[in-house]
Amino acid sequence: MKTKYLFFLLFTLLLISCNGQSRRNQQAETVASVSDSLQRDQVVVDDYQFLVRVGENAPDFTMQLPEGESVTLSSLRGKVVMLQFTASWCGVCRKEMPYIESQIWQRHKDDPAFALYGIDREEPIEKIEELVRATGVTYPIGLDPDASIFGRYAEKEAGITRNVIIDREGKIVMLTRLFKEEEFNRMVQVIDSLLLD
Repeated sequence: MKTKYLFFLLFTLLLISCNGQSRRNQQAETVASVSDSLQRDQVVVDDYQFLVRVGENAPDFTMQLPEGESVTLSSLRGKVVMLQFTASWCGVCRKEMPYIESQIWQRHKDDPAFALYGIDREEPIEKIEELVRATGVTYPIGLDPDASIFGRYAEKEAGITRNVIIDREGKIVMLTRLFKEEEFNRMVQVIDSLLLD
């Protein structure tokens, strides 16, 4: 499965990268970059206390949104999905969320093939509203009052500020933790590549 995603990422990165270098140099750099990324991601994911792995099906759940409607992950099949686990008390979340808003949500919110949901861990609606005001985000954030959704993806005592990128078939293609610029930029590239497919 990892080989499938390596070839997918390699192919899509080759299609979208146009920086004036010769095609041969581009290909060599892309292969090295994707290979290094996959190796780093596996080590990092092991350190992040995730219960899921790249290549696995994303665990299904139903989540209520503050407005009262609910969303079920499996109903989003056929879309590229980003899940962002967050909470109002999380300083790193507050730092990352404006980047998610500007570099991912604003670019893809009108694409019917994309869905982004924040998942607020163990807080009432009032705290979500406070978080939205503080960060200025406009993407939907749902409730996870008992951390049961979080507990399907990571150990319950693990920290938040983590993202899960899911392809159109419902497979996990990337997992992140905390907010690191290089990793965030790779996540943006992965989402862009998946949406080109």
